[in-house]
Amino acid sequence: MKNSFKIIAGFLLALFVANCSTKKDAFLNRSYHSVSTKYNVLYNGHEAFRIGLEQLNANYEDNYWERLAIEPLKVDELAMPGMQADLDSSPQEFEKAEEKSVKAVQKHSMLIAREERNKEIDDAYLLLGKSRYYSKRFVPALEAFNYVILNYPKANLINETIIWQAKTQVRLQNEEQAIRSLSNLLKDKSLKSNIKEDAHTVLAMAYLNLNSLQLGINHLNKAVVSSNNKEQTARNLFILGQLYGEKGLKDSSNIAFQKVIDFKKAPYKYKIHAQLEKAKNSTNKLDAEETLAILKKLTKDRDNRPFLDELYYRIGMIEQESNTENAIANFKKSLKSNSKNSLQRELSYEALGNLYFDKAQFMVAGAYYDSILNITKSENTKRVRRLLRNRNNLNEVILYENISKTNDSILKVVAMGEAAQIAFFNAHIEKLKAIEEKQANKSTVKSGLFNPNLGKSDVGEKSGKWYFYNVQALGFGEIEFRKIWGNRPLSDNWRLGDKSPLSMGNDQGLDQNLANIDQEMLELSYYLDKIPSEKVKIDSIANERNTAYFKLGIIYKDQFNELDLAKDKFEKLITFDPDLTLLIPAKYHLYKIYESQGNEKAIALKNDITVNYPTSKFAKIILNPNQALEEDEKNAAETEYAAIYHDYEAEKFEIVIEKTNLAIAKYMGEPIVVKLELLKAYSIGKTEGLVAFKEALELVALNYPNTEEAKKALEVIETIKLKL
Repeated sequence: MKNSFKIIAGFLLALFVANCSTKKDAFLNRSYHSVSTKYNVLYNGHEAFRIGLEQLNANYEDNYWERLAIEPLKVDELAMPGMQADLDSSPQEFEKAEEKSVKAVQKHSMLIAREERNKEIDDAYLLLGKSRYYSKRFVPALEAFNYVILNYPKANLINETIIWQAKTQVRLQNEEQAIRSLSNLLKDKSLKSNIKEDAHTVLAMAYLNLNSLQLGINHLNKAVVSSNNKEQTARNLFILGQLYGEKGLKDSSNIAFQKVIDFKKAPYKYKIHAQLEKAKNSTNKLDAEETLAILKKLTKDRDNRPFLDELYYRIGMIEQESNTENAIANFKKSLKSNSKNSLQRELSYEALGNLYFDKAQFMVAGAYYDSILNITKSENTKRVRRLLRNRNNLNEVILYENISKTNDSILKVVAMGEAAQIAFFNAHIEKLKAIEEKQANKSTVKSGLFNPNLGKSDVGEKSGKWYFYNVQALGFGEIEFRKIWGNRPLSDNWRLGDKSPLSMGNDQGLDQNLANIDQEMLELSYYLDKIPSEKVKIDSIANERNTAYFKLGIIYKDQFNELDLAKDKFEKLITFDPDLTLLIPAKYHLYKIYESQGNEKAIALKNDITVNYPTSKFAKIILNPNQALEEDEKNAAETEYAAIYHDYEAEKFEIVIEKTNLAIAKYMGEPIVVKLELLKAYSIGKTEGLVAFKEALELVALNYPNTEEAKKALEVIETIKLKL
């Protein structure tokens, strides 16, 4: 019996070894290696590839403010020639899939008489190429696809491999070769619909890379005829809508987006964004009203909560054409939706900043612009650079508005009697105490340490003797804790100062006030001791306030053309009885504003200036405008140069270059130009280095010889030569 068992076991082992051979072209050998390849090695490889692709798609975020990429794969442009700069961002599962496909070829390939007998090997090479493709190693991926096409021209997956080869060529910027390959493939009339769909999709990729929009549109239209791949079909339709929009074909764009909305199998993200894109295409009042109704309905759908930021933003963009206040409310709702989309938050902040800017509320506008600059991840884009310039233009407005408000408040308190001052600050202290107590009670309720609905009957015998059973003691203790430590999270190392949480929503103002309240701020002496009493200090505060009002009047009048705001500042300044150095020019600028508005007060101010200040330059300008014009222009040039030089001292070199270019064109032929050119050269040196500095100085010396500035330029050039 034992010998029989050994014989049978030996026979089976010999049969197994014979079948394992990859050199013998027999049915059992082919079947064994084919089955082992498909259901063992390649099964695990395909499973790893599937997981990797799911992770890749889950981590990919589309930017719907730009035209979507046909294939959602982020590729570092610096890594285009097949380099691995972006390899670390690819899921590791692709590496596992590649290992399995290599193993399948090494262990189960049956290349006999220059012909592959294992019909699953072409699948292994295709998986190898796709794994490398999604790992963004396009050159090795292309090698795998080329190998299949060259060595397995009759393989079952040959058409799919040709498509992947073409797609890889597009990634390597060989679009023409990809187009030739796919055009030849599409000549085969027997192709399956899914192959045609994929081929036309890749052709659209190639043509769009070559900026051939119409050809890209043509192939996308052919690709969406069949919808074997619901994700790609929805994406292709969406891109079609964007492309028609770029060409100004709003009706065709809306038709494409409506197809996305009506496509039952389309992922929801495309449907909701198709609604938003249709809203962008609203061109008249009737369309706008209909679109608003649709968008408002969408905001009430719980499924749309992840998209509320975009929905409210689009509603605001439509509303701002007719109702600014409604637009502001919707932009704020967009921000309150707690979106993780930083670009959408930037756009909502920008829209609010622009609306407040148009309403001449420049300090509020500046605050919204600051919010953008604090969160943006794209500082070098044209949009953010433009915002930064606008924000810099508001610096002086915000500075002088703060000075005027602060100093007005101080002088108002100084003008009070002692009793009024005491009453004023006592009222302020009571407000602080109320805020502190309210916030402490609110925090206690939120923490769940006691039940606010607990009745008086519960605060007796049932409260217990232990501290944490006593509601009154607990509430008092928490208030005392917060007075000393402030708001602290329930976590380890709670004493660390940076552990305090950020407050959100309506509690923000209370939290900030509470965080800033110290015990000394609840004492009357804290405030009374700070009231200035010396005449020199009070006069200094008043002069600073007066200068701020004058500067604001000039800025609003000349820079922003907000004549009513400028008029308000000049009128208030005159009531302060400032020094003549501010009073006379304030009256002159106010006179010019009245004159431009056809206000009868202009005549009275004109007489006031010419009669009471006849020797002033402003009286001369009014009486003899032509004679005073040349002198006035000279002063204006010097004033503008001084302002630009102030920016230079503040190290705003890019702004200096921009402003000097404008000023040089404005004062061409005037003596001030050479000074501006030299200042520009110094700013170039600060931003672009010694070589650029030397070239800029040489231009000054060449174009303006025999000037002091040219001599200075030559001296600096000699110094630079020693350093180069």
